Amino acid sequence: MSDGERLTPDVVHALISGALRRCNTSAENAASVADALLAAELAGQRGHGLRRVPTYAAQSAVGKVDGHATPRLEQHKAGAALVDAANGFAYPAIALAQDWLAKTCPEQGIAIAGITRSHHCGVAGVVVEALAEQGFAAMLFANTPAAMAPWGGKRALFGTNPIAFSAPLNNDDPVTVDISLSRVARGKIMAANQSGEAIPEGWAFDADGAPTTDAAAALAGTMAPLGDAKGTVLALMVELLCAGLTGANYSFEQTSFLNAEGGPPGAGQTLLAIDPGLFGNDARDRFALMAQMIEDTDGARLPGRRRQAMRADFVANGIPVDAKLIADIQAIGA
Repeated sequence: MSDGERLTPDVVHALISGALRRCNTSAENAASVADALLAAELAGQRGHGLRRVPTYAAQSAVGKVDGHATPRLEQHKAGAALVDAANGFAYPAIALAQDWLAKTCPEQGIAIAGITRSHHCGVAGVVVEALAEQGFAAMLFANTPAAMAPWGGKRALFGTNPIAFSAPLNNDDPVTVDISLSRVARGKIMAANQSGEAIPEGWAFDADGAPTTDAAAALAGTMAPLGDAKGTVLALMVELLCAGLTGANYSFEQTSFLNAEGGPPGAGQTLLAIDPGLFGNDARDRFALMAQMIEDTDGARLPGRRRQAMRADFVANGIPVDAKLIADIQAIGA
């Protein structure tokens, strides 16, 4: 298998699920994780796709992630439920929350699901876009292991803490916003570290707080926040929504997503769904108006469109793969 070869989505899915099954993960959970990592690859987010398989497999093999966990949902209010991921992978818990939200939101107008004792949630935009494709506006907040310091401080208390939003449109793909609250997603630095590439200056600091272009040093240090102080206060908001509200671990209490050391990270996610007819009109038409205004603006690009075009290309023509990574995944548990 050579560099630049493209694999079909089915082959990529089988590659991921096979490696996980060989490393103490149930077939059902392996399939759920493979769904999510495949979706990341299709979105062009390689740092959240196949590159996660060796670490996921190692964590499941030693029990840092319970590969046989079954998430459990408990409804606390008419429009609120808490999902216990049971220290398993996040994706089965997210799927359970999505199903409940899709059933509950039309009845309540708005619904919220918290997820506790969870793990890495992958590409946040994929999660909310799946709900938008069912007709709901959706938001996801997720905390991750500590990687950023409060503005003016040196100790990492906050994760890179992604925020995602997706809005449905009539007769078009959703508008999807997906941002990390660090200047760049930590997955990009992880990918650079795995490939031995340098990172641009301004992405991160080393353990001494000095700017660095070395990916390994960046992973041992802290991330630069998006928008300086504004990024860190948004990260605080996510911490309170994902851990303060749900009882999950704060970022500074979590173990790393990137290795098999220590106990379960116990991360948290909060997912909301909103009926676009909540206030008596069909907001999808209003969403579409704004989307069209952006698309009609010279030089502007509507958020989500690049990923959607990439997904269409990869589904039709296959997903580009790295030969060494594929060989590494095939060797896991063999």
